[in-house]
Amino acid sequence: MTSILVHYSEIALKGKNRTWFVGRLVRNLHGALAGLHIKEVRTPIGRVEIVLGQDEALPEVLHRLRYVFGVANYAVASRVPRDFEGMAEAIVSRLPPKEAANSFRVLVRRADRKFPVPSPDLARELGSRVWSARGWKVDLEHADLVIRVEILPGDAFIYMGREQGIGGLPVGTGGRLVGLLSGGIDSPVAAWRMMKRGCNVTLVHFHSAPFLSNTSQEKARRLAEVLTRYQLRSKLYLVPFGELQRQITLSVQGDLRVIIYRRLMLRIAQRIASHVRARGLVTGDVIGQVASQTLDNMAVIDQAAQIPVFRPLVGMDKEEIIAEAQRLGTFDISIVPDQDTCTLFTPRHPETHARRHAVDEAERTLPVDTMIKTAVDSAVVEQLTYPRS
Repeated sequence: MTSILVHYSEIALKGKNRTWFVGRLVRNLHGALAGLHIKEVRTPIGRVEIVLGQDEALPEVLHRLRYVFGVANYAVASRVPRDFEGMAEAIVSRLPPKEAANSFRVLVRRADRKFPVPSPDLARELGSRVWSARGWKVDLEHADLVIRVEILPGDAFIYMGREQGIGGLPVGTGGRLVGLLSGGIDSPVAAWRMMKRGCNVTLVHFHSAPFLSNTSQEKARRLAEVLTRYQLRSKLYLVPFGELQRQITLSVQGDLRVIIYRRLMLRIAQRIASHVRARGLVTGDVIGQVASQTLDNMAVIDQAAQIPVFRPLVGMDKEEIIAEAQRLGTFDISIVPDQDTCTLFTPRHPETHARRHAVDEAERTLPVDTMIKTAVDSAVVEQLTYPRS
């Protein structure tokens, strides 16, 4: 019977709360592997064992594990007898052909301290059997093949090779946030980074239909689908913003419009946050990237919100963000040309050092509360799940 051993790292540091974090990880694994032939998910000491009901499910199981936060690494493992001869025979029977490697090492982790043979002695004796069977040289630093043995109370496992997980903390352990999702490169990466810290992120996209095409909404849906692979369930709010921009254009001088747009977006997102019981907002802002993202402007924009605004990308450069977007799978979607709210009614020379008194004065001409209510009431809410039902 095939098993997959899942190891976690940061969760192991949680002390008395570790059981709760592991429980959330197991729950997320069940969700990620829904619809596959999984016989059991167990939690032996310091790891999670996924027992497959059918080996045919293995490729898809391994694929889905790539997206589960909290997983440090995982490997296809075999349960073996807890005696030396049984382990040695199991290892030798699973070795690749001699030409597949030139060097090897055996690593033993003994979680069961009652097991009578110390880890170094067991590794040395098992290594001797491997050498006799294949003649490979031992290399403790850069071995071509690493054979791992894990001894637990009542169980022993062997495996050769393992895959790195994406780490972080299980989604659902860090609370709920609302993420402002544009069609660009930065905001999906920002939302993903907060998911990696255990937060569930409700996604909000502002669009300018019917003044502009529906392309940005379609991009937002596709980006939300990618992000949902990582948090399993998402809500996407599609908020019409074009008419609000038109109202602002008629009342506010050109250089302050972008600031007013952004402050109104935060207020609308905050109202949605109160509906979904979120504790903060997430944006993809980066210092100095565009006019609205100077320190002065970000400070004035933040004053419109009464809950924390998180900017996980604030100190990154564009190349770093692009590389991360490529890794998580959003980059190719983000670079598809579209027209978003930033291209509608945008002044030629926006203010880069806004002052609070000037912005307050400009907003006094607007029915801000009515605008917020209209936007939230008009939003279309879509539910996404992964894997799809």
